[in-house]
Amino acid sequence: MNARLLSQDIKPNTSKAVIGVFAPCDPRIDEQSRERCKNLVKHVAESLSGKIKFPDASSAEVVYSDVLVDLEPQADLVAKQFLEAGVNILVCIPDTWSFPQLTTISLLSHFPKDIPINFTTGNSATRPGVVYTHATNGAIAQYGKLSHINIGKWPETGQHPEMSDDTLESLVDWCYAAATFQGLKGKRVVVFGHDSMGMETALPHVMETRNNFGIEITRLDMKLLADMLQKESYDKEELQRLKTWLFSHARERIELPEEKDEQLLEKSLALYLIVRDLMKEIDAVGGGFMSQLEWGSDARGIQLPVADIMESLFNSTFDHNGEKEVIPFATEADVQGLLTQLFMTWLSGGNPPLFMDFRKAYGSEDAKELAKKHNYESKKGEKWTEKGFVDGVNSGSASFNWAAKPEASEKDIMSKISFPKAVDYFFYLGNSVHFVSPGEIKGIAARLSYSSLSGMFSMLWDETETVELPEDIAKEVCAGANPTWPHTFVVPRYASMLEYKQYAPANHFHMTWDLNPARLQYWMDFTNTLSLTPWQERPRFIESKDRPLPLVYILNGGEERTKIKLAGR
Repeated sequence: MNARLLSQDIKPNTSKAVIGVFAPCDPRIDEQSRERCKNLVKHVAESLSGKIKFPDASSAEVVYSDVLVDLEPQADLVAKQFLEAGVNILVCIPDTWSFPQLTTISLLSHFPKDIPINFTTGNSATRPGVVYTHATNGAIAQYGKLSHINIGKWPETGQHPEMSDDTLESLVDWCYAAATFQGLKGKRVVVFGHDSMGMETALPHVMETRNNFGIEITRLDMKLLADMLQKESYDKEELQRLKTWLFSHARERIELPEEKDEQLLEKSLALYLIVRDLMKEIDAVGGGFMSQLEWGSDARGIQLPVADIMESLFNSTFDHNGEKEVIPFATEADVQGLLTQLFMTWLSGGNPPLFMDFRKAYGSEDAKELAKKHNYESKKGEKWTEKGFVDGVNSGSASFNWAAKPEASEKDIMSKISFPKAVDYFFYLGNSVHFVSPGEIKGIAARLSYSSLSGMFSMLWDETETVELPEDIAKEVCAGANPTWPHTFVVPRYASMLEYKQYAPANHFHMTWDLNPARLQYWMDFTNTLSLTPWQERPRFIESKDRPLPLVYILNGGEERTKIKLAGR
């Protein structure tokens, strides 16, 4: 037999997240019940199709098998069907009792141990699939594999049962987490420059990131960018289109007091085109840029323009070419910040991240003093005075989208942004990005961290909401930090301001809108990431918000203990 040369025409779904839906069954069960099982599998698959979106606006592929997994031969057949289709996420839809080891457990033996599997079932039936779910989930937990169950609801009779909306919603959340986990394997991010200003909380833990998340970190020297700027290695016609686009939205709000300032602006815009093309060349899904100190604020070197506009463009859903994919981008080469943004952007289906300094946390007393100073009478239930708030502010990485509410148009967003001269310790200067985010944007603010003691990653997080301050108070708060940078006033839902101030794992934190806790929790299960919510006011489990605790955690003494054990520590 001769060796076979492989074709260079790769299947579109290769290395992507592909969801496979199947059903176990008992070969002794009547034909009508078996037909109902097949109909249910098709219904679940079609309900999921198109629901799981990636940042590039594509959807996770969903496939299903109409072969009921009765015994080992059917388990092998369906497994081979799924392997042929590139399936790396399993959704099992039991509607009848069956034999766990002869069905799903035999099917699982064909796949890597970390493949996500979900059992979604109705709560009871004449031939109870829920019994099969508990039996199989229990068996899987005993041999140490993670699985999740979704005990939902669908009619107990009829040939074409349909899931309840809540059942589907729970399954969609799980699928988003599974698709993020599998979809990012083999992807890479690129970071320009070395360690982020010596900040240990931002270091690129290359091997640990590879082992835990399957993500590669490519590091390129900023000298390459400096050289390409000097050589003008970019499309000059496109640069003019980008500049024209920016001027069409904000010419009167771009501070350009001298002719040289316009040249600096052009260089900073050219930087976006250069970095964009380099990232595309190596198929990077995220990036970071060190900037300080060597790039633009060390007087011993050749000064180069600030990268604020570039970073904002990457994190936005549009640029001069129209709608685009969000490419999470971190200022100051903050790799752990970049990974936080990357995971939450994927979990939310492509929503823009916000990179912020944890600049100043105003407690309720601080907020009330501000209100009193400005003769402002706070209203009952006004979050910023009753609880306090964090002034989230940073010179780079602020997505343009956060200047307005999630549904806002490009025109509306850009009308709220100004581009003042950067602060003077960036000696070569250039233009910053400034806006104040509106209130009532809800999501999750979080921060990934790493500990050499445990060898594990953790995610500190809380649900959060933005608030608006009265204009004169907002101006004072902005001036107290930096009036030329973007500001977002954030209120955590469960953390007290004392807790929030004390437990921040770094000087940066990150928020993504329309991301619910269950998706993040499922993803932390898949990646064996510790979930940190040390807030006294947060219950251990919030029904209809949190994902139910996997059985493997309960059997092994709790979530943290099990994750540490799984990490081999």
